[in-house]
Amino acid sequence: MSYILQKTHPIAVFDSGVGGVSVLRELIKIMPDEDFIYFGDSKNVPYGTKDKEEVRSLTISCARQLFDQGAKGLVVACNTATSAAVRVLREMYPYIPIVGIEPAVKPAVLCMEHPRVLVMATPMTIREDKFHRLMERYEEEAEIIPLPCPGLMDFIERGDLDGEDLHKYLQDLLYSYSNNHVDAAVLGCTHYPFARKQIQQVLGDKVRIFDGGEGTAREMRRRLEEKGLLRHEQRKGEILFENSLTDERKVDLCRRLLDL
Repeated sequence: MSYILQKTHPIAVFDSGVGGVSVLRELIKIMPDEDFIYFGDSKNVPYGTKDKEEVRSLTISCARQLFDQGAKGLVVACNTATSAAVRVLREMYPYIPIVGIEPAVKPAVLCMEHPRVLVMATPMTIREDKFHRLMERYEEEAEIIPLPCPGLMDFIERGDLDGEDLHKYLQDLLYSYSNNHVDAAVLGCTHYPFARKQIQQVLGDKVRIFDGGEGTAREMRRRLEEKGLLRHEQRKGEILFENSLTDERKVDLCRRLLDL
């Protein structure tokens, strides 16, 4: 153990790019007095089209960097990185609370009796055994339709949240599922909540949309409390944004997404 965990240490949030800011927002809501370090690996984005070994190596390298900065906990706010590396990270750092994220299939399945649930995710997330086990767990309770979405996160990385190109991409991608052909949609990548409004428009108002950000934030709070590492102070926490690209525009985009 390289350092002693302290209540005053920050919580680290890691993503392949800017998408994990959607999880950071949920973390701040339930732990407003905590400090956070947000690290986006935009230099190597996207993770969802890489092979598992490369994603695991990149994730471990970024996690090590954040622990060297004194993080008392780590949220892997990337579905692809969670699938590839969270189990290994927990073995490497058993004394540090590490929480991953997975598609919010369970709440979507439970939203009604035997719904048709569309799960939007990166190609790698959908290929992973972890995802197939998740689908199998609920296959008798719902019709679950996996939909790989190559390229969707690129719009968010560019800060294109409401443009015509994004709308056309989503119309083409979701054409077969629009007009209420599904009951629920799961946003299985942390970038996707920033396109939630556009996705809702294409799928229709009756489709319920779910993402895993809130549940992940609650789990991190639970694990920190379990280890006596939660701050209980009347203060406004500080947020430090870092990115593997030296381009300051990525950090500016993170701040803009946080303020949405």
